[in-house]
Amino acid sequence: MTLETLKLETDADGVATLTLNRPEVLNSINLQMVADLRTAVAEVAGDEAVRVLVITGAGRGFCAGADLKAKLEVGPGMTLGQAIGKSMEAAFNPLVRELSTLAKPVVAAVNGVAAGGGMSLALAADMVVAARSARFIQVFGPQLGLVPDMGSTYFLSRLLGRARTRELTLLGEPLEAERAEDWGLIWKCVDDDDLMDEALALARRLAAGPLKCFELIKRALDKAELSTLSEQLDLERDYQQILADSEEFHEGLAAFAEKRRPEFKGRS
Repeated sequence: MTLETLKLETDADGVATLTLNRPEVLNSINLQMVADLRTAVAEVAGDEAVRVLVITGAGRGFCAGADLKAKLEVGPGMTLGQAIGKSMEAAFNPLVRELSTLAKPVVAAVNGVAAGGGMSLALAADMVVAARSARFIQVFGPQLGLVPDMGSTYFLSRLLGRARTRELTLLGEPLEAERAEDWGLIWKCVDDDDLMDEALALARRLAAGPLKCFELIKRALDKAELSTLSEQLDLERDYQQILADSEEFHEGLAAFAEKRRPEFKGRS
């Protein structure tokens, strides 16, 4: 597997670290990076040795969003807007879907700026740890005259509510990591020097957990956004029925009876 714009490494604990690797342009996203990200996510999804994915950025920033200097192919008779819409449909949107629905836990370790689509990429993770110097910026509307994309309108409205979402998207003011934690946008703000240690410790804790259970928890929480209480109760019943017959639950029961920590090793 060749990745031109990323580095992907897996440790003995089953933690895969994916590093955006275009530091000279603050890891801004071009079509090659999107292709590489989709390849890497598919690799992680299919590798049984990988239990958790960590995403971070090389250099002094996480991701500055779309690379506006990258050449976009505009076909004959197409407008620029149509070309952008085509690239979103063919590349950017599938990436967000594939990352956000990955069966394994995803941790974003945000170093430095996460702007535009870079902010969206971070929010597509299950848990976000940010360096104290990190900033989250919605550059789409105020600076570019574009609607937030790569899922930002979805993630922000659910995480922050109406007032704060409109503040970020209409004013475009940088949101510091400490305030992002206070607002509930991210899980944790840590000192810069501690970022990767904290993110990897979290990832290893998740990697030691019941991954089939985590997969269904993720699905249930996603469905809860659009479900009625009655529908969600039915879903909880169905998922509980599946998990109660799993090796994970049997190990959990045995560990409880034996007063020890469970050892979850498989995905069944």
